[in-house]
Amino acid sequence: MKIVDVVCSKALTGFYFDDHRAIKKGADHDGFTYVGDPVTPGFQAIRQSGEAVSVMLVLEDGQVAYGDCAAVQYSGAGGRDPLFLAKDFIPVIEKEIKPRLVGRELNSFKTLAEEIDSMKDAKTGKSIHTALRYGVTQAILDAVAKGKHKLMCEVIAEEYGTTVSEKEIPIFTQSGDNRYENSDKMIIKGAQVLPHALINHVETKLGNDGGLLLEYITWLKNRVMQLRTSEDYQPVLHIDVYGTIGIAFNNDLDKMVDFFRKAEAAAAPLQLRIEGPMDMEEREKQMLALKELTTRLHAEKIGVQVVADEWCNTFDDIKYFADNGAGDMLQIKTPDLGGINNIIESVIYCKKKGVGAYQGGTCNETDRSAQVCVHVAMATQPVQMLAKPGMGVDEGLMIVYNEMERILAVRKARQA
Repeated sequence: MKIVDVVCSKALTGFYFDDHRAIKKGADHDGFTYVGDPVTPGFQAIRQSGEAVSVMLVLEDGQVAYGDCAAVQYSGAGGRDPLFLAKDFIPVIEKEIKPRLVGRELNSFKTLAEEIDSMKDAKTGKSIHTALRYGVTQAILDAVAKGKHKLMCEVIAEEYGTTVSEKEIPIFTQSGDNRYENSDKMIIKGAQVLPHALINHVETKLGNDGGLLLEYITWLKNRVMQLRTSEDYQPVLHIDVYGTIGIAFNNDLDKMVDFFRKAEAAAAPLQLRIEGPMDMEEREKQMLALKELTTRLHAEKIGVQVVADEWCNTFDDIKYFADNGAGDMLQIKTPDLGGINNIIESVIYCKKKGVGAYQGGTCNETDRSAQVCVHVAMATQPVQMLAKPGMGVDEGLMIVYNEMERILAVRKARQA
């Protein structure tokens, strides 16, 4: 099966682009937007509509395979690629990527994906934008699957020597700042991992001594017990604190360990995960701090699981953190890795090293990128995957859950 054409269309994401630097400088909220001027190059406003590009590969039998190029909410921040706007990057696809794809045989996803993922910008010599690599490799996976009359997850399993899951993979739902009402939605719908909670400010969300977060964890645990319809429902509580625990306790390990002990008690009998407990603002320092915290918690038999996020962005970063035991679980932020072949390799590597793999992503993705990520997860079997896009709970959970159930149903029907 050959590719005979490449067609692009502009698309909307499930959330927004936010100028992280402007927000960190103190930009004030005005309703759902922000007051003030943007700081990061490319932004027209501090918050602006999220954009994507749909890449459609037309096959010689008339089928159309597609994927979506999408970037994270905080584009242009923390060393990431610049703001991803459709008008800027559709021409790049048409001039640079399309000539490479038209006429190509779809014999192997891995081979063609790695070729696209290694493409360099002719002007800068650097890798092409992560969003381009992310979306085009999605389309390639879909095209190979259509050419072979297989599911995308089956193509991955065949080429990487994995086994497609025969059971559901836990889905992690995220609340945004609406952490109370959205938690109710999650509990009602039986989400297995919740609620993220967006604890990104010490004084108003964590508390200077961590007290506000302990109160929230206690409320959340009690809310699960109150609203659940079966005692079998015991979701994992996974809370992202954006480095605020380190800020509140000046990265004092003894004080942080003591806080984790209190947090475990507040969550009991539910499992608690804390993502991004500190941000050391440098890769090696972050790895060492997470390694030390994880080792100490294990030694003191405190059951809170530490999840690495900041400074663990690329496949090389994931290997570095996994090799050093820097966290019980690593978030694999799907758009940041570029080609989806890197997501596959990352989950496989984490499992090889005995580290939990959390196949994450961003609220600023699309329905299509989320669906393809479900196939990656079903083929590689991470501990959990993110419900996406958006921050409203229902839509992201629906998209991810429904695609997973379709995979399970089709494969079961084939075996009947």
